[in-house]
Amino acid sequence: MQRLTRNAPPGSARSAAELLALAYPERIAQRREGTDGRYRLAGGSGALLPQDDALAIHPYLVIADLDAAGADGRIQSALPIAESEIRDCFAERIEVSRRLSWDAQREAVAARAVERLEAITLRAQPVTLGPTDDVAGILLEQIAARFDQALAWSDAALQLSARVALMRRLEPDGGWPDLSPEALRVDLDAWLAPYLSGMSRLAQTQKLDLVPILAARLDWGQRQRLDSEVPTRIETPAGRERLIDYCAGETPILAVQLQELFGLAETPRIGRGRVPLLLHLLSPARRPIQVTQDLAGFWARGYVEVRKELRGRYPKHAWPEDPTRATPVAGVRRPRRAEG
Repeated sequence: MQRLTRNAPPGSARSAAELLALAYPERIAQRREGTDGRYRLAGGSGALLPQDDALAIHPYLVIADLDAAGADGRIQSALPIAESEIRDCFAERIEVSRRLSWDAQREAVAARAVERLEAITLRAQPVTLGPTDDVAGILLEQIAARFDQALAWSDAALQLSARVALMRRLEPDGGWPDLSPEALRVDLDAWLAPYLSGMSRLAQTQKLDLVPILAARLDWGQRQRLDSEVPTRIETPAGRERLIDYCAGETPILAVQLQELFGLAETPRIGRGRVPLLLHLLSPARRPIQVTQDLAGFWARGYVEVRKELRGRYPKHAWPEDPTRATPVAGVRRPRRAEG
């Protein structure tokens, strides 16, 4: 490769590299981070030194002769130039800006003061986030990209989403909002942005309680109806409140020990009687005995075999001959009505 001397012409106050840079400012080149011999030019294109070229140790070059063929032109001749020389020659052309970016290692929005000469960055220093920085915008982009991990999707939040989805199915024209994860992901700015004030890290968004945030998308009347018609819990005939699971499928599930439903003739319903619950009837060990939406049919046809199989295994629990007339029991307390 052809070498250029760095000696300045007699009587000149500038080095040869500075004079070359002033003549070809677009050919000032910065070594790409983490590479040997690959450079980015101020004009925006790329350049490559021959393998093992001694000039590759220098962070900045001024290229005198460049073969521009290919994605990265081959540097035929160049001079190293110091950053201080670049700053001295082009002080008025160096742009200083404030830039926000995503710090993947810290999972946080970061601000930097950036000094650039055209396409090359001379310096980028971390600075404190300011009140006018669009931190929320970058944070929302990252939340959308990792929606399931960036927010605390507690069981209560998922259940709320599923309960509203059930009301949407029952009343397609009822004005119920779409709280499905798919819809929420594309509409983050509308429902989540107001709650991100002062936040810059995913560690902060992961602490948000999504239940009140999602509930705020319902008007007062919808919230009242949701709690009344699609409740989170239901009281069994034994006086115990049991959770209803809305997330397992389109049909809500009530998992309950069989003895707690003694005396109940029909399957419990929600949604003003429009939706029968899918009963997961449990043994005293809370293992599934039967899955049904027809409790009356189970009492009439399935209970006899269950009683025959399990009353010897769980003698401390009630196994009446007629469960529809027996007193419901929570635990091992025997019903008042005599067993046959």
